[in-house]
Amino acid sequence: MTIQLPGAGGGLRTYEPRTEPLALTTGAPFTSRTVYSAAHVVADPFADVSPDSPAAVDWDATLAFRRHLWSHGLGVAEAMDTAQRGMGLDWAGAAELIRRSAAEARAVGGSVACGVGTDQLTAGGTLAEVRAAYEEQLALVEESGARAILMASRALAAAASGPEDYLEVYGHLLRQSAEPVILHWLGPMFDPALEGYWGSSDLDAATDVFLDVIAAHPDKVEGIKVSLLDAGREIDIRRRLPRGVRCYTGDDFNYPELIAGDEQGFSHALLGIFDPLGPLAAEAVRVLDTGNTAGFRALLDPTVELSRHLFQTPTRFYKTGVVFLAWLAGHQSHFTMVGGLQSARSLPHFARAYELADGLGLFPDPKLAEERMKNLLSLYGVNQ
Repeated sequence: MTIQLPGAGGGLRTYEPRTEPLALTTGAPFTSRTVYSAAHVVADPFADVSPDSPAAVDWDATLAFRRHLWSHGLGVAEAMDTAQRGMGLDWAGAAELIRRSAAEARAVGGSVACGVGTDQLTAGGTLAEVRAAYEEQLALVEESGARAILMASRALAAAASGPEDYLEVYGHLLRQSAEPVILHWLGPMFDPALEGYWGSSDLDAATDVFLDVIAAHPDKVEGIKVSLLDAGREIDIRRRLPRGVRCYTGDDFNYPELIAGDEQGFSHALLGIFDPLGPLAAEAVRVLDTGNTAGFRALLDPTVELSRHLFQTPTRFYKTGVVFLAWLAGHQSHFTMVGGLQSARSLPHFARAYELADGLGLFPDPKLAEERMKNLLSLYGVNQ
């Protein structure tokens, strides 16, 4: 059987899907790396909402996907940008997601860390209001029993007048956190409103401020997540961290080499691409646990082309590809997203994502994925 796929330059091309998935099974817990998958949310396709309405979430399907990730040994990074924080999921929806996911994690013995932000401030705010918003969300995450991830804040980026404001706000939050947190530096390629974060558009100066925050409170920082798509800068930051502070790569372009590491250290992982790659990523990390770095790279290196495709400019729309692949893989019954974000990528983009994912053997049922891809193509007027 073949399928006709649109090409980037127009016209159709013939592709022959694989017939068998990659053979992957669950296994022992990881021993050499801590790995989180930033997980997407599943929309309720029957909700009568508009793109401006509060998110309508299918909670059963959303939690089922988290159980899928936990079953392979991955932790879940909850209510992050992959879950469409600030792009369809508001604070009320994120708060409910945190409560439900943390409770589900306790029930099944899964690991979960949850995003703490300021997105209840819909029209900016003063520094005092930014601190209060962060405090409200931090309290909810701590009450849920999850680890907190202090995310970059659009409101703080707008309100801060310089590096000293970042030092003050983050210092205030770290002093009062009950447990060590993960700090998240999300670059403007993921969210343009975060340009100039840490008080400067000069990345060297911004890096110094980021490290100053950590150096002032090393006992309150469990780790950092760096999402700048710059492997060299992540390695430099990783080597400058205080002893005991972990680096979690958020680099969806260079993750195999960063996780594998070098003679001076390695990165753990907190990645959006590990949503569609979950079982394969888990298999690769277990190989790495045995000391087989070459085997790890042999499994994970071929996935980079798919990741770079999903995260291509404009990078913030990578969530559309993540949900698209979850639908093809049978983790949800539809291709609908909160905020109507399923319209954010083109048909050729979807076709290439399908081809790359199928080639990797990511679909548990290749025939189902093929049928769903053909259904999508028919909606665009491509008849097989």
